[in-house]
Amino acid sequence: MKFRAIAGAVLMLLGAYLFLNRGDTYGPGTIFAYFWPSLFVIPLGLFFHWMYFSMVGRKGIGLLIPGGILFTSGIVCQISMIFDSWGTMWPGFIMAVAVGLFEFYWFGGRNKWLLIPINILVVLSVLFFVVFSAGAVLGRLAGQPLAAVAILVLGALLLVGRKKET
Repeated sequence: MKFRAIAGAVLMLLGAYLFLNRGDTYGPGTIFAYFWPSLFVIPLGLFFHWMYFSMVGRKGIGLLIPGGILFTSGIVCQISMIFDSWGTMWPGFIMAVAVGLFEFYWFGGRNKWLLIPINILVVLSVLFFVVFSAGAVLGRLAGQPLAAVAILVLGALLLVGRKKET
């Protein structure tokens, strides 16, 4: 049953990729070039999780840190490979460390001091995601006259608009 579920998911991803990219030539090199995170990195992260959850007594809590980091990094790499978005997805690697530490915190002894680096990493990652995503969107819209006019009007309204008295 598990093999069928995994094979079905892999075949669905492959079929969607082949459907969306009809004009390219395909071969084993192309599949490995685009899906190396799903073939190597994500399964390794899942293997670390499987090792921890299959242990009696769950004493290998440290396995969750590399498991969370590898799994999250694999997701980030897979999205970046499919959509060619390395410039906006790189903060996901910061988030990967936060995910690994959070799993260690959640399933471990719940040491409250782990929340400090986890929160710092999450805030940094979200901040960089927002800044670089907004920069990418505005960079693409900057060439559009309509977007430029809308931004100018919004800025003028903010400058000229009445201030609310409290």
